[in-house]
Amino acid sequence: MSDETQSSLDSIWQSEDQIFANKELLDIEHIPDEERIIGRDDEISNVANSIHPAIQGGKPRNTLIYGKTGTGKSLVAKHVTQSAERFAQKEGTHLNRAYIDCTQTTTETQVVIKLARSFNDPKKTDISVPLSGLSTNAYYDRLWRILDELHDVVIIILDEIDKLQENNVLMQLSRAGEAGKLESCKVGIVAISNKITFKDSLDERVLSSLQEREFIFPPYDANQLREIMRHREDAFQEDVLSNEVIPLAAAFAAQEHGDARKALDILRNAGELAKDDGSDQVLEEHVRDAREQADIDRFSKLLQDQPTQSKAAVYALSSLADGLKEEEFSTREIYEQYEQLTKTLDIDALSQRRMADRLNEQVFLDILGITDRVGRGRGKGMTNFYYLLEDPEVVQSAIKSDQRFSDVKI
Repeated sequence: MSDETQSSLDSIWQSEDQIFANKELLDIEHIPDEERIIGRDDEISNVANSIHPAIQGGKPRNTLIYGKTGTGKSLVAKHVTQSAERFAQKEGTHLNRAYIDCTQTTTETQVVIKLARSFNDPKKTDISVPLSGLSTNAYYDRLWRILDELHDVVIIILDEIDKLQENNVLMQLSRAGEAGKLESCKVGIVAISNKITFKDSLDERVLSSLQEREFIFPPYDANQLREIMRHREDAFQEDVLSNEVIPLAAAFAAQEHGDARKALDILRNAGELAKDDGSDQVLEEHVRDAREQADIDRFSKLLQDQPTQSKAAVYALSSLADGLKEEEFSTREIYEQYEQLTKTLDIDALSQRRMADRLNEQVFLDILGITDRVGRGRGKGMTNFYYLLEDPEVVQSAIKSDQRFSDVKI
């Protein structure tokens, strides 16, 4: 490395960030102080009252939280359980908590492994929890032993629980004490879903064992979104945000059913764009560009772990939606476009039925929507019609971040 290059790097490391002062405040995983949590006082109280018995070592009530994306469900659940853990320690209660993202941990065995590893202290229990190699029942046995040995109460947050492939884990966790699996430790569940119809997917045994309380989180309005961003304004250097930035970002997020997550994404991305431009202020133009980037980033995150064949099926639908007036397309129409795309990508085409299975997986992940109605063909039987949940341009930009799709033109 030349002295000139090293000097250039040194100047970068030594320079102060001209845009951000504490960017962590804009991270969706950040749990802010309670005064920064806007418009959720009632929801905080409801969840706290539901798990209150845990403070004294009692069994917390199981709780189901519903609401659209970005309505503060995960934030409130994490904040309340974190506060409960701190207060319980003062009361002499060993309360612990675990957070499971069910979009990433989708099977019963994966959930039990993650819980056992989260709650375990191998130095104290002498229990190992390997990532694989045991039966689900064996993992449960180790989890029960860990809980009884180390904890008085545990609270388990299952975020986006509707993404779990099976619901048996709910019954196992909620009935562990009653079934004699646990001798002393109490277990409480806080389940979070974007879908208010989630309970309809549960059988009577699971519903009976849960005996849950339910809370619905309403969307934020534009005023609340502005206030949320005002309370995170110190993420930026003083006087960096121009006057129109927060109102515009709030207005964009309010159009997306009051999504605070979207608002913070836009604000953070706008700051990044200003920084990349070498600007000393975040301007309206940065917010407008950041809105589009936030859509692409969100969709990219949904798609990043999807196999190539699934991306190809979604891309085929997006290319149809981009070129025709219709918004919904039948499996057959998508398959014809998909076959052309596989030739361009030089990959083997799946059968129409297997491609439809991939489309249905994307519906389950909220990447696509689906309707069942009478087909357009001669048979006029019922058929599936699929539609995008984002603009075709956003979908294609997200998929093209995968190098294999970067030069696709169909």
